[in-house]
Parts: sequence; structure tokens; C-alpha cells
Amino acid sequence: MEEQKIGSLRFKIDFSQPLYEQILDQVRSVIAKGEIELGTKMPSVRELALELRVNPNTVMRAYQELERDGLTEKRRGQGTYVTSSAERVQLFRSELASRYMDSFMEQMASLGIPLAEIQDYLNKKYPNESGGTR
Repeated sequence: MEEQKIGSLRFKIDFSQPLYEQILDQVRSVIAKGEIELGTKMPSVRELALELRVNPNTVMRAYQELERDGLTEKRRGQGTYVTSSAERVQLFRSELASRYMDSFMEQMASLGIPLAEIQDYLNKKYPNESGGTR
């Protein structure tokens, strides 16, 4: 699995996994992390599909989901752009963090690990972490 740079985006595509989800997750991630500037023009569906060697419908589906998330916006006759709303990106980032935390806590609960013990594990594993640097 090699990394491909397309415009200001980088993709690592694993053809053994659902392509639509990979494209969606990777674009969501770069937007949420601020690795792509607000208002940046996205590659066209055709361009991205060609570069990634995937069906344009796969890219179109991912782009539609990004628009539903409020992370991108279509501009008639101009293409698709990353949203210019920092508030929308921050809201999405918070929602994503909450989902990840819920999943993590469910897994810990399935092991029977109480919150205090989880906190101990985190403090031991990441003693010098102040958050957001991993």
C-alpha cells in the first residue's frame, strides 16, 4: 500500500478494504486535523477516481457523504471545496472524538475495566502526553 498525493491530499488505499470508506475516512481526518486549509478546492470526482484507480461512483459517494457531514460544499460550476466554517469542522471533530471515546469505553467495559483503572493505564502508557500530539 503506497501513499499517493493528489493535490493537497494524500491517500493510502488498501484494495482489500472498502474503498469508499477509506476515501471518506482519510478526507475526514485531514479536514478534522486541519491539514488542509478551509475553503481549499477538492480534486474533481473524475480526477480523484483516475488517480486512485477507482470507479468515479466510489469517489462520488464519498464526496456526497462529506457534503452531508458539512465538511465540504459544492459550488455550482466550480467544483467541491472544503467548508470555510471553522465552527463546522470543530463540531465534526468533537463528534468524531466522542464516537472514538464511546467505542474505546465500550471495549474497556467488555473487559470489565473500571474508569479509575483505565485512567491508570493511560497515565502509565502516556505519562508525558498533554493531548493531541499522537
